[in-house]
Amino acid sequence: MTFNLTMMPTTLDAGHLGLAVLALILLLLWLAKGTGGATDSATEQAPAAAPAVAAKAESAPASEPQVPAQAKPAPQAAVQLKEITPDTALQLLSLLQQEARFVDFVREDLGSFSDADIGAAARVVHEGSQKALNSYFRLEPVRTEDEETRVTLAEGFNAQEVRLTGNVVGTAPFTGTLVHRGWKVTEVKLPKLASGHDTRVIAPAEVEL
Repeated sequence: MTFNLTMMPTTLDAGHLGLAVLALILLLLWLAKGTGGATDSATEQAPAAAPAVAAKAESAPASEPQVPAQAKPAPQAAVQLKEITPDTALQLLSLLQQEARFVDFVREDLGSFSDADIGAAARVVHEGSQKALNSYFRLEPVRTEDEETRVTLAEGFNAQEVRLTGNVVGTAPFTGTLVHRGWKVTEVKLPKLASGHDTRVIAPAEVEL
C-alpha cells in the first residue's frame, strides 16, 4: 500500500462522510458539556456561601454580654451651716437672770444649803423663768396626744420634730409610745437691742451708795 499525504481526495465516500459526522457530533457534545459544567459549578458554589452568613449570624449571640455602666451616685448636697450671732442667746440669758435670777441659782454652790432652802430658791427660779418664757416666746407641744399613749408615725414624718428612740428597725410607718410631747416655738417677741448695747453683760454689778 502506498500513502501520498500531498494528494487531496476528489470524491467523499460514505465511510469518510460518517467519520466526519461522528467527529462533528463529538465536538458538539464536548462543547455542550463544557458550558453545562461551568453552569453547574457556578450553581453548586452559590449555596456554599449561605452557611458562612448563617455562621456569622449565629456567632453574634456568642459575643460577651455588654455590662451596663453603673450609674454614678448623685452627689450629696453639702450641709449649709447658718452663721449666727450670740446676741440673741445672750439677750435671753439676761432676761432669765433679770426675771428669775437664773444665773445666780445655777452658779451658786448648793452643797451648804438645806433641801428646804434649795426648794424655796427653785420656786423663785421656776416662777421667774416661766414669766420670761411666756413674755417673749409662744410655745406649743409638737404632739397633741397625751403622753404614754400609742402613736403611729406615717411615712415621711418630720424627723426634726419627732426623734425615734429604742429599737429602731426598718422604715416608716412606726408605732410606739409617746414618751414626751416635745416643744416648739411658734412666735418670738424678744425686745430690740439699743445700738451699742453690750449683750455680754448678763447682769450688771450693783453698788449701793
